[in-house]
Amino acid sequence: QVQLVESGGGLVQPGGSLRLSCAASGFTLGDYAVGWFRQAPGQERVGISRINSFNGDTYYADSVKGRFTISRDNAKNAVILQMTSLKPEDTAIYYCAAHPFMGSVPLLTLAYRYWGQGTPVTVSS
Repeated sequence: QVQLVESGGGLVQPGGSLRLSCAASGFTLGDYAVGWFRQAPGQERVGISRINSFNGDTYYADSVKGRFTISRDNAKNAVILQMTSLKPEDTAIYYCAAHPFMGSVPLLTLAYRYWGQGTPVTVSS
């Protein structure tokens, strides 16, 4: 059974850090392009970072560039999103998504085949 499970969300103060994990089962995540998306209350789901399988190329939206880092942990069949210098505007449900393509996949929701259930992140003092 193909499944993606996010974990690591929670409540953090502004300026703090969180480490989100996207763990896959039923397939080898290292062979897939992976994207992280987030959806704030009342807003559309938007892509914030992606990593490809071919050469590990990464991309970050301007809103998170310099603060978030995406990486692979192939030993755990997972992709990690390390988030630092968190701001209240980072508050959202965070989703990971995967697509069976070794190159880069645009950060569009329709471009990804498999999705996790999301993990909530709240940045507040």
